[in-house]
Amino acid sequence: MSFSELGLSPELLRAVSEKGYASPTPIQSQAIPAILAGRDVLAGAQTGTGKTAAFVLPILQRLAQAGADTPRKAPRALVLTPTRELAAQVADNARLYGRYLNLRATVVFGGVGINPQIDELRRGCDLLVATPGRLLDLAGQGVLDLRRIGQFVLDEADRMLDMGFIHAIRQVLKLLPPERQNMMFSATYSEDIRSLAQRFLRDPKTVEVASRNSTADRIEQCLYRVPKDHKRHLLAHLIQEGNWQQVLVFTRTKHGANRLAKQLEGAGIAAAAIHGNKSQSARVRALEDFKGYRVTALVATEVAARGLDIKELPHVVNYELPNVPEDYVHRIGRTARAGATGSAVALVSPDEGPLLRDIEKLLKRTIPEAALPKFALVANAAEGADGGEREADRGSAGAPGNRRPMHRGMQRRGEGQRPRQQGSGRAPTGNRGAQPPHGTPPGESRGTRQEAGPAAGTPGRGGHVHRGPHHQGKRLNSERRGPRRDAGQGRTDSGWRRA
Repeated sequence: MSFSELGLSPELLRAVSEKGYASPTPIQSQAIPAILAGRDVLAGAQTGTGKTAAFVLPILQRLAQAGADTPRKAPRALVLTPTRELAAQVADNARLYGRYLNLRATVVFGGVGINPQIDELRRGCDLLVATPGRLLDLAGQGVLDLRRIGQFVLDEADRMLDMGFIHAIRQVLKLLPPERQNMMFSATYSEDIRSLAQRFLRDPKTVEVASRNSTADRIEQCLYRVPKDHKRHLLAHLIQEGNWQQVLVFTRTKHGANRLAKQLEGAGIAAAAIHGNKSQSARVRALEDFKGYRVTALVATEVAARGLDIKELPHVVNYELPNVPEDYVHRIGRTARAGATGSAVALVSPDEGPLLRDIEKLLKRTIPEAALPKFALVANAAEGADGGEREADRGSAGAPGNRRPMHRGMQRRGEGQRPRQQGSGRAPTGNRGAQPPHGTPPGESRGTRQEAGPAAGTPGRGGHVHRGPHHQGKRLNSERRGPRRDAGQGRTDSGWRRA
């Protein structure tokens, strides 16, 4: 089948051809005719199957057939998405597909200034793409009129529910006219989705092009069982030994994404983090650097990565398994898109066994386990920043005996924990060589661990330079190399600068 057989206009066919699409995907071939006929649609398809074009193309055609407003007034079609990245992606595709039509697409989302968006809406648009929070803000300020909406799309509906947007969705529905065409698109197809569909879809055409919650057949999946403290070293090994040029890495938390990105940078791998606490400009810059191969590893949280469309992304790594098994499907669906192939690797620590069982139960299959390779446990500068434990310079993942023992008096400190209080009566013994000279202030003696004590004429712990007995206890500020203390936080960092 070709796109021309779906009943699309010549203007849209021209844009699709220039985009490089030869023939419609299964979701497109089933959904486009139904939407053009004016029917409500409930569509479930795994990510990477072309869901965006499946609803954007027929909506643009229906808007063009109804005629463009001159001058434009309120939007006539609305697409609601869970994340900024997905909203921007949908709007960009709408502009590309509609480049030969007299239509305007506008996108609004949080995290950026609201006034430019207000100005854009006042200029008028035909298709509006939005995230729920910013949409309700604009409507509450009286600058957005949704009473002319004729087509409404709820994209990534399952993720909307996972993120707690159900109340916002209900508020948006109250602002829309009762007579409209509704479409719901989702990567997974849960009972909650069916329940939501019953609330506002009328006699919908159900389109399901893959078995429920299945993953793309072209994705090669495997897992490694590895201790939590060794994960970052194994990941660095896989990237470097496999000569990976692009890998999207998932963590559970924003803090974990920042920490892992710094650790990978310390291992010589260009990395960037992307999550909800990052400004929109920082998120866009990180994504552009990743697409431009200036960044090898993009470390992301689930929310930030939803909707990322990266052409021919070869590798996805679940550095930490998601708490919600359906999120695993979304994560690995970032690869093997649009007919390409890809690999998905999961790093599973012993405490993540229950999460793995839930994922395999959802998939109705066992994820193949790969043999753990030998890899180095290499400490780097980033570990001084996060309090991570230094491990042996060379060792294998399966050989705990190669790990450097932790000495008495040395705490294993994670981020947010305070160092040992001064005056505890026990001096730190992490430095196996000479101890700092008598009289060194306690706060000055807590530097990064070293293999041996300072040699004569070399900087010692706490910034002291040891040149002989007559210099002991003397601090030379011009040669200070010790860690600086963040005021008020009670912890040190080893000269690294905050991102």
